[in-house]
Amino acid sequence: MEKLFVFLSSIRWQDIIDISLNSYILFRFYVLFRGTNVFRVLIGMTILWFLQRIAISLGLIVTSWVVQGIVAVGAIIIIVVFRNEIRRVLQAKNLKSILWGLSLKSAVTPTEIIVESVFSMAKKKCGALIVFPGKEDLSDAVQGGTPWKGFITKEMITSIFWPDNPVHDGAAIVQGDQISVVSAILPLSHRDDLPSYYGTRHRAALGLAETTDALVIVVSEERGDVLVAKGNRLREIRLKQTLEQNLQEHLGTATVKKGFARKEGLEIAVAALLSIVFITGIWFSVSRGQDTLVSLDIPVDYTNRPEGTEIVDTSVKSVSLVLSGSGALVKSVTPDQVNVRLDISNAVIGRNEFAVTPESISLPPGIELREVTPPLIDVIIDETIKKQLPVQVDWAGKLSPELILLDFTVDPETIEVTGGKRNLEKITTIYTEKVLLDNLSGKGEITAKLVLNPAALKIAPGSKDKVTIQYIIRKRE
Repeated sequence: MEKLFVFLSSIRWQDIIDISLNSYILFRFYVLFRGTNVFRVLIGMTILWFLQRIAISLGLIVTSWVVQGIVAVGAIIIIVVFRNEIRRVLQAKNLKSILWGLSLKSAVTPTEIIVESVFSMAKKKCGALIVFPGKEDLSDAVQGGTPWKGFITKEMITSIFWPDNPVHDGAAIVQGDQISVVSAILPLSHRDDLPSYYGTRHRAALGLAETTDALVIVVSEERGDVLVAKGNRLREIRLKQTLEQNLQEHLGTATVKKGFARKEGLEIAVAALLSIVFITGIWFSVSRGQDTLVSLDIPVDYTNRPEGTEIVDTSVKSVSLVLSGSGALVKSVTPDQVNVRLDISNAVIGRNEFAVTPESISLPPGIELREVTPPLIDVIIDETIKKQLPVQVDWAGKLSPELILLDFTVDPETIEVTGGKRNLEKITTIYTEKVLLDNLSGKGEITAKLVLNPAALKIAPGSKDKVTIQYIIRKRE
């Protein structure tokens, strides 16, 4: 339980945003491409990625390299091979549908009109070839064709396949409630097990169905039969109800059964949950699975110093910390994000030894402490006292040979200083900064700062840190 709490406390708000954003992107990929060949290939790539992680954990270097290369090449293959299918999905959806829509509202194909038209042409032995695309793009399989963009009516379908129409020999492609292309050329099937009376229309329908997920309706010109090609099967349809049911199942417009909506919602929820779990696993593998070490020198900050005391000296000014974490996270750590604070509230006058513990070190989330050097710090504490010290001017340089410093005064003559008792007892005078004589002459007044040595000394509150020096310089007699 404690380890779980430590792990949860190490998660940054940036990590939560990172996981959420990438989980949603993966979920959108599922919504947009489910049921397509792109999605199936992505699942295969995911399995390969898992195999690579397993190979790395087992130390199989060559295997992990090979799988990594396959994944890299596979990403390029998806973009090149399935570019038309990807373009079709993205072009069919507006920005709202791409970002947060769960379903694509498209025009419903009027199946009853198509069924009536098909059996009417079959009765008249008027040959026809009608294509209903699935989720795959047909641009690579279908050749030629004339754009049509006509709404589906019984008269429209009959006129397209009427023998005197110039476009009656090709296939008509249905998109929603429109016939988008006519006179399209379909690939022929080269199977040897087909009946001898199957003509070009039958082989074209089966050829397209074998290579794509489209459904193709064939009306035989010689026999007046109605057949449906789907996958690698070409079945004869005798009843209108059967043909309508096949169309509805293919187009997704069949009557929704009880519980289907609930099943669809459950599928979406499971996909969203799996996206979060998958991205979290990747994040954990990347951020926790590849530790990187870094060493930083951090100054030590002493807190809770006992009242009336001061720090005279310490064995070190900073400590060296060895930190670990993911490569990206460790590289982003800067010294100002790490703090070392020693609590010296229990210090006594004289020498004290304090241990640098993990509790005294503040680290960014996700970073772990591996080593501290030195682990112990000596701190010398002294009693703070006040002392009046006379001020002495620290003259520097030389006057001209014909000049002499006749007199000078310092205001104030003494300064009250606070500091450690041990230091102040040894000091009898406080000096100013160096005052150059080279450019001085006649009478004048200058201001000079006081120099505190050692630096642990401080000017007592109410005293000045500068003095005024009045001087008189005359020519020698």
